[in-house]
Amino acid sequence: MGLQKSVSPPNSQAFSVSSLDMPPEGGSGGSKNFDDDGRLKRTGTVWTASAHIITAVIGSGVLSLAWATAQLGWIAGPAVLFLFSFVTYYTSAFLAACYRSGDPLTGKRNYTYMDAVKSNLGGFQVKVCGLVQYLNLFGTAIGYTIGSSVSMMAIGRSNCLHQKGDKNRCRTNSNPYMIAFGITEMILSQIPDFDQLWWLSVLAAVMSFTYSTIGLGLGIAKVAETRKIGGSLTGVKVGTITQTQKVWRSFQALGDMAFAYSYSMILIEIQDTVKSPPSEAKTVKKATFISLVVTTLFYMLCGCFGYAAFGDNSPSNLLTDFGFYNPFWLVDIANAAIVIHLAGAYQVYCQPLFAFIEKYVEKQFPSSHFITKEIEVPLPGFKPYKLNLFRLVWRTVFVILTTVISMLLPFFNDVVGLLGAIGFWPLTVYFPIEMYLVQKGILRWSGKWVCLQILSVACLIVTIAATAGSVAGIVGDLQTYKPFKTTY
Repeated sequence: MGLQKSVSPPNSQAFSVSSLDMPPEGGSGGSKNFDDDGRLKRTGTVWTASAHIITAVIGSGVLSLAWATAQLGWIAGPAVLFLFSFVTYYTSAFLAACYRSGDPLTGKRNYTYMDAVKSNLGGFQVKVCGLVQYLNLFGTAIGYTIGSSVSMMAIGRSNCLHQKGDKNRCRTNSNPYMIAFGITEMILSQIPDFDQLWWLSVLAAVMSFTYSTIGLGLGIAKVAETRKIGGSLTGVKVGTITQTQKVWRSFQALGDMAFAYSYSMILIEIQDTVKSPPSEAKTVKKATFISLVVTTLFYMLCGCFGYAAFGDNSPSNLLTDFGFYNPFWLVDIANAAIVIHLAGAYQVYCQPLFAFIEKYVEKQFPSSHFITKEIEVPLPGFKPYKLNLFRLVWRTVFVILTTVISMLLPFFNDVVGLLGAIGFWPLTVYFPIEMYLVQKGILRWSGKWVCLQILSVACLIVTIAATAGSVAGIVGDLQTYKPFKTTY
């Protein structure tokens, strides 16, 4: 990780051009085909960046928001959700400004989150950032594998329940579904670079709106049918659950909400796909604002209407824990949309990790044909596909590993909460704030410095509480779970 300075960005491409096509020495941008750093021109816009962010943000975490709101109640639930949105936007603006060092239009580019930390903070913090970021990306891949299998199982169960109406006869094992998802990701993982995923992000964004809208519509229909608004000001009451369970569940709800806004770890990588002028920071700030306004509106509606429909009995996953049974075909469509979305989101999150490992290994073994050689595979009607053997092997092994771990720990809600808790403070709050303080030269103990540190410490406390709650949930699940055998 200490060699990150020499690592190329995720959207760097292997290409061969003649000297006539190359930009002038120094990468000043003398060719219409190249940017100021000598790389192929970036083509991303506010809308492609928004699609990437929405794909990353509106994920399966939206389905646990009704449960999370139920743990906190009508006052704290929406308030905490809004606060997470505000903090994420506020610190994302700091992070976007770190893409270039110096001038926002001509300064040195920082291609990855770690590059930005290295340029602004340096030292040991770079390694800490890399460890947290890539572990979180790895964990997110596990969470999305679990989420997709849960939705695939839900499709089978809803059809079974529609035909048989017997929950015991419709129990199933998640392992075959996880394996199917893993095979799909093995294929998609061979897409070489992050900037080639725009079509997958657009498709995934459309799918995320599809299932969120269906979940919202079913919640509204449920409230209209019963003409009752469930829930209470303080959430699930002690007596229904113990005082200890109330505390742990409330903490876990914080982790679920944090996970729902988790995307800062890939924001710089998304920004590296954006064209300029205007400055990439301006474009990404606008894309972040658009994305978070849309997602917060969806989150508020889905979380609140789900809680209104089911009250304290809100399921941990609105569409797969059978908060809704009918119309079964509409629930099936929603779950199919979740699977398609998670297939794309898996790639959006994993491509930065893929790129880091591949560039690091290439740096260590530059003369290895296994690592560096690309074989052109002809594809009828398309450009030849450039097959790299190391990429084929390593990415396949990565997908297999995440799939096996998912099969060992298939606890959707607890894993979602843990991932949100672990990544929220360091990647969304701490590093962006510390880099902003360095960039702007804000003096220690000044008013702004103190306010930002208070915000950072408050978010750290939330992260610690959410981590504790999620770990307690996983420990509880493991007491009754048998690896590879438990059915749902």
